[in-house]
Amino acid sequence: MISRKLNSLLIGGRLAIDFANSAESDWAGFIRFLENSRVISQERSAQLLPLAQSDSPAADHLLSRVARLRGALRKIFRALVHREKVSREWVVPVNEILRITEGHDELVWDNAQWRLEFLARESSSEWLLAAIARSAAEILVEGSAARLCLCANPACGLFFSDLSRTRRRRWCAMARCGNRHKVAAFARRHTSRRGEL
Repeated sequence: MISRKLNSLLIGGRLAIDFANSAESDWAGFIRFLENSRVISQERSAQLLPLAQSDSPAADHLLSRVARLRGALRKIFRALVHREKVSREWVVPVNEILRITEGHDELVWDNAQWRLEFLARESSSEWLLAAIARSAAEILVEGSAARLCLCANPACGLFFSDLSRTRRRRWCAMARCGNRHKVAAFARRHTSRRGEL
């Protein structure tokens, strides 16, 4: 079952953006993110969840890679949004994952629909980050064509890919930040009008 809180953050429009926006730091949260993002199936999620107890060092190692990759992506995306140079050191975690996750995509029948699933050649757990690293690499290569943006709410900090026709999207999501801004602006206008009377 998809977590409503987590699903509400799947607003970036691209896997790597949603990953950079996520804040899950524990094993279960990371696995749920992968399942909700359709990187892995529910069945694979159920197989992976017990790894935190059965092989704690492997899960902890992967979580350190998750944190490192997420931190690097946030720096890369912030630089892209501000049209600044992307440091080569920020790209290292992406390349590390791309390097060790040889494999291929395969079509899999899942819940009465087809989806793509990455099948790794290696059995190490780093393959779980392969699709995220590949998504990040595509965004970096696309540069400004990826239309990466930062939410206009200064207190938010979430990234999104502006796929709107007019290319004028300002908010990570209307329900999250856009509506709040509109309500606050209405209240300011209403208060100023009352003060003028």
